[in-house]
Amino acid sequence: MKSKEKVTDQVIKEVEKLVFNPVVENLTRVGYGARGLIYFIIGLLAIMIIFGFSKGLQDQQGAIAFIGQNIFGLILLGIVLIGLVGYSLWGLIRAFVDPLHKGKSFKGILERTGFFISSVAYAILIIPTYNFIFGMPNGAENGAQIIQFREIINNIFLIPFGKWIVFIIGLAFLGTGFFQIYLGLRHNFDKQIKPYALNAKQIKIIKTIGRFGTLARAVVFSLIGALLLFAAYRSNSLKVRGIDGALLVLMNQPYGSLLLGIIAIGLIALGIYSLLSGLWFKLKK
Repeated sequence: MKSKEKVTDQVIKEVEKLVFNPVVENLTRVGYGARGLIYFIIGLLAIMIIFGFSKGLQDQQGAIAFIGQNIFGLILLGIVLIGLVGYSLWGLIRAFVDPLHKGKSFKGILERTGFFISSVAYAILIIPTYNFIFGMPNGAENGAQIIQFREIINNIFLIPFGKWIVFIIGLAFLGTGFFQIYLGLRHNFDKQIKPYALNAKQIKIIKTIGRFGTLARAVVFSLIGALLLFAAYRSNSLKVRGIDGALLVLMNQPYGSLLLGIIAIGLIALGIYSLLSGLWFKLKK
């Protein structure tokens, strides 16, 4: 028994040695920056639509394609590509190594599951970004994500109890949205990010930006979840929407421009906070 415990302890030490190092920390920093830039662009383009300077809402792949419109953008996309790898890796670390000490309670498992889903979501963007940079087929393109997502949902509908599986996926998105509302409102917001060399007032302002951005993203995720539930009810994958579709739903409501503007500014805020988080991030055991 003691021998088994020693082996387990040794494995844990080796994993920690592999994870807690400057390379992983710097990759995570770039990852927060990449995530921030993508959300910033999505929010900015939504604002441009309100004022008539753009024709279409963008999803994450659309934002990536927008960034890479010229040679300087392609160079920036090279950094984004590294960041996507880093943020995906950080999601796996948070889920399985648990550096944030979420534990194995129901709440902890829920958060760690969210980290894993986040890891997968950003990993999916790696290949389209790579293909876009090097001019290969299936590069990042606005609308490509929702086509792929609808194909997945449509295939799920074809299997036994597929409708209920889609319903559960919808609940997961909706639950993620509600949980992000909790994260945005809770007293101790984002403990892992330590904004050094700032006074208390500056920290409060930055945290407020982060809270606002988190709540805006929560609205988007909740809408995606609600639309998935509706798709499950109708057994129709065409009812599924992504980020751009969720924003379009807002825009088509009464006072839609105002609603879209608030959420778009929130996504810009989330982008700014994520970019700043990349500067302040510290990987801790």
